[in-house]
Amino acid sequence: MRYVQLRAFHYVAICGGFSRAAEELRLTQPAISDQVRKLEEEYDILLFNRHKKQVVLTPAGERLLEITRRLFDNEQQALELLSESRALRAGTLRIVADSAHHLLHILARFRQRYPGVRIAMRAGNTDTVLESLYSYEADIGVLGDIPQSRDFEVIRLNSTPIVAFAARGHPLAGRGSVSFSDLAEHPLVMRESGSRTRQKLEAAARTRGIELTPVIEAEGREAVREIVASGAGVGFVSEAEFGQDPRLVQIRIEGEDTMRMDEALICLRERRGSTRVAAFFDISKAFTEKKAGA
Repeated sequence: MRYVQLRAFHYVAICGGFSRAAEELRLTQPAISDQVRKLEEEYDILLFNRHKKQVVLTPAGERLLEITRRLFDNEQQALELLSESRALRAGTLRIVADSAHHLLHILARFRQRYPGVRIAMRAGNTDTVLESLYSYEADIGVLGDIPQSRDFEVIRLNSTPIVAFAARGHPLAGRGSVSFSDLAEHPLVMRESGSRTRQKLEAAARTRGIELTPVIEAEGREAVREIVASGAGVGFVSEAEFGQDPRLVQIRIEGEDTMRMDEALICLRERRGSTRVAAFFDISKAFTEKKAGA
């Protein structure tokens, strides 16, 4: 087994094809195909199912990809360690967040200290964040719950209750608080089923014998916000993420203390040593400690 063969396999797998892998590695497609073929022949194993122009990982290929992801990530970390100053002058830090709101002050500090590092941020619910970290498609995640797995390094950002919100003209907008039974009588707008906010809200309602059923289900917090602002129903969000919007009114939910979102910054423990990840975590830790002591 040669390094070039594993590298060829890895790039075909993550790029989704031999041509794109060849472009990424700046090699010819026949060279990439030959390296993968030799790897398969040497160990008498099929790593890809090939059909016309499509390649799909076999179960053996999927298991090997889990290993090569760690292998080439460790290689990247070694490179960053050997050229640490350069790693913080360039490159990209990939973040998946259920809400960017919790990172605004940290991002500002990181950009001020390391202006050459590009931040690539995308939105996702809790399931998306965890999947992206495990598949090495993201370096850092932000999510509305503390994962119990020992696979992750965690920094707690804050803890706030879940609140309801409605358009200013909505019948509930003038009330300071509402019960779950009140909410069940109105059209509800909720995020997708993978949302931890929704899961906690529904679980708390069920303990009171109430089923909260959305009339509209939308993917993403901003989509819910706009639908609620149109007057279509009542939405839900953690208090820290409500923000300022003159179209909307925040409403306290009775018994909200049982529904708190513990927002956390996480990364895979094995990737904590990556130069850019470590720098971001150090800044985040200093910020949260200063905030707690204020």
